[in-house]
Amino acid sequence: MSDASKVSPEDLVAKSGLFTGMNAFMGIASMVMIIGFVLFTIQDVEFSGQVFTRAKDFIIGALDWFYVLVVSVALFFVFWLMVSRFGSVKLGKEDDEPDFSTFSWICMLFSAGLGSGLIYWGVAEPMYHIQDSPFLTREGIEPGSVEAAASAIRVTIFHWGLHGWGLYVLVGLSLAYFAYRKDLPLSLRAALYPILKEKVYGPWGHLVDLIGVFGTIFGLATSLGLGVAPIAAGLENLGWLSNTTTNQLILVGFITILGTTSAASGVSRGVRILSEINVWASLGLLLLFIVLGPTAFILGMVITGAGEYIWNVIPMGFWIDGEPERQWQSWWTIFYWGWWIAWCPFVGLFIARISKGRTIRQFCFCVLLVPTSVVVLWMGVFGGAAVGVDLFNAAGVVDAVNNNYASGVFQTIAGFGYDWLVTPITILTTVLLISWFVTSSDSGTLVMCTMLSMGDEHPPIKFRIFWGLTSGVVAGVLMLAGGLNALQTASIVAGLPIAVALLAMTYGMVQTLHEDFPVEEFEDKLALRYLNR
Repeated sequence: MSDASKVSPEDLVAKSGLFTGMNAFMGIASMVMIIGFVLFTIQDVEFSGQVFTRAKDFIIGALDWFYVLVVSVALFFVFWLMVSRFGSVKLGKEDDEPDFSTFSWICMLFSAGLGSGLIYWGVAEPMYHIQDSPFLTREGIEPGSVEAAASAIRVTIFHWGLHGWGLYVLVGLSLAYFAYRKDLPLSLRAALYPILKEKVYGPWGHLVDLIGVFGTIFGLATSLGLGVAPIAAGLENLGWLSNTTTNQLILVGFITILGTTSAASGVSRGVRILSEINVWASLGLLLLFIVLGPTAFILGMVITGAGEYIWNVIPMGFWIDGEPERQWQSWWTIFYWGWWIAWCPFVGLFIARISKGRTIRQFCFCVLLVPTSVVVLWMGVFGGAAVGVDLFNAAGVVDAVNNNYASGVFQTIAGFGYDWLVTPITILTTVLLISWFVTSSDSGTLVMCTMLSMGDEHPPIKFRIFWGLTSGVVAGVLMLAGGLNALQTASIVAGLPIAVALLAMTYGMVQTLHEDFPVEEFEDKLALRYLNR
């Protein structure tokens, strides 16, 4: 028997009509929410931007301690689970086996959780931090120096590493546990079952899922709208397409169609295959940067950056800037934590969707440590390559990044000094940017449809197509109106209630695990194993 409510998720899904296969209320409410938000944003972009910015400034200025607390609690909880007696518990029934190979599973983790941001921020962010950060001042490091480069790479890894992935582990683990062990719907509401109980099927549950839909569709639209800049920059460098608003809209449409097609084909086909191709192609690009760049310097930066990160990750994780005039932490670290939190419903649910049959220990270890290890390597290579060509070849990467963050990676490629390889590497980089965006788009579309269909892992294709196209339309409309930055700010604001929910999820998981697996049961199993030897 299921541990879930007497109400069945199927009872809340329309059996006929336009919304067949979906919760009608959720479908209508989400459309009203999206249309209302877009209209509010574009009718007066300046005013809406000011409203969202004031809310964001309050959150990251007055609640920085709360975001640091939430992120730290999530990471501590994940490490505790890995070494606890609950590590052997399976995310599913005892006879459930994983649906995907470990390699395919890990590839899909990257498709949802990292993607194209690694490529352009892998160069841009270290080049910002090498010029200025409170750590340079506190440690007496000269900006622009080799020591500043190591510090910059450490900070970049910190923003993309353990703390962010700990949030994804928490949400993904909670959803997978309650969906596959308790037979609750695979949607955000399920993670709050220990607190809401049967209310997860009522208005409170609908509200939680609508927040998840909001974060997913607007997060996708923001990333798609802002992410076409590096793609357009790459095509412009190749001389194939000028970087204009019209051409960026064409790119948004192209990526949306590809992402929708992939989502319509399902996880086992489109999403999995694209994710695996992306990983192999990204490894190829990484090797090219190592071989063509100042190799010894790059590898030195990888080792130094990794060592500095490991040594400083705990104090950096708890650090709160006490200088009221200095806003670096708000602009960078707290903004990152807000963005990671806002993406938790999307990425967490997708990770849960592909993780049935894994044990808690395997889930925590792979989802937390494997992506972080790749981040350490990637940021060290890309950041080290950018710094190296700037120091040794006067490539002008810092100036390029200051002018346009999206152009830094292409300036680095040009700085390698191999003119005959610039074009093919630029093509590979641009294609990868597009491909990673497609995998983010298709996985996000599947997540939205899963929530709106009350946890159906294979939602109707017509809804996958509709919501995939809708995310592209939202991105295009906001690009035309100049409202993408306002939307990005609003997404961070929407992360505040999700941050509160993350603490509730942590409490709920601890309570449920202790109820489901009391100490006596584990002691009995250990005694039985000893007697059977």
